[in-house]
Amino acid sequence: MPAITLKALLVEARSALAHGDTPRLDAELLLAHVLGKDRGWLYAHGDDILEDPNALGIFQALVRRRGEGEPVSYLLGSREFWSLNLAVRPGVLIPRPDTETLVETALSRLAEDFSGRLADLGTGTGAIALALAVERPQCHIIAVDRSPEALAVARENVMRLGLEARVHCRLGNWFEPLAGERFDLIVSNPPYIADADPHLTQGDLRFEPPSALASGPDGLMDIRRIVEQAPGHLEPGGTLLLEHGMDQGEAVRTLLAQRGFTEVETVRDLGGRERVTLGIMGR
Repeated sequence: MPAITLKALLVEARSALAHGDTPRLDAELLLAHVLGKDRGWLYAHGDDILEDPNALGIFQALVRRRGEGEPVSYLLGSREFWSLNLAVRPGVLIPRPDTETLVETALSRLAEDFSGRLADLGTGTGAIALALAVERPQCHIIAVDRSPEALAVARENVMRLGLEARVHCRLGNWFEPLAGERFDLIVSNPPYIADADPHLTQGDLRFEPPSALASGPDGLMDIRRIVEQAPGHLEPGGTLLLEHGMDQGEAVRTLLAQRGFTEVETVRDLGGRERVTLGIMGR
């Protein structure tokens, strides 16, 4: 194998990934993953020679897959969310930074010593439930997902973080596994992309599960169902928080108001886009 430095490897990889949005970051993440190091180590050891032909082959294969559009999180098997390192697998939605707005909004509604019950609908990797559990260490959370694959990943993350005593995963569609139960707060990042949206056939979205992304002709099918059923599962004065698309705020506010929710409002994400809408159940 010809001698090649880590710096030269990264230059080659960045060139191969140049059509993407973050070629340098992607290359560094993949090489650090293969070597079992962090990106800071790569900067300090750029002149080191990669002497392991197996590591070189693995890295080049990952670069090829990323070049074909496969998400970096799937290639790494992990994703950081709310400073938590979460396991991620193909077939499970990758947590997005935008969803941290949902976590922040939920936390703003919960006292630091809150010890009540929360529900996270469509939990995926468990990202939202786990972030809330870490920040509110006395609360108890039921995390629901209809996908057995997603729920297996969520359970893995619960165990990783040692939160199995307070975060419980249940298989089922929205409120189905919660019959007869009520909660102080319900959060959800449901599918909200329209079925015919062209973005579903572009970029990373091509590799993610369509059932976790698309929701009917206008993207609101699942949100309508959650809003309709939520009053039967909220304590008086309880809060429902929903993440949605940047152009859906008005529609979600209308749905909540029509269902009897009060103090309906929409929160914008860091980019200034309407991202989370909430309402309070009457007492």
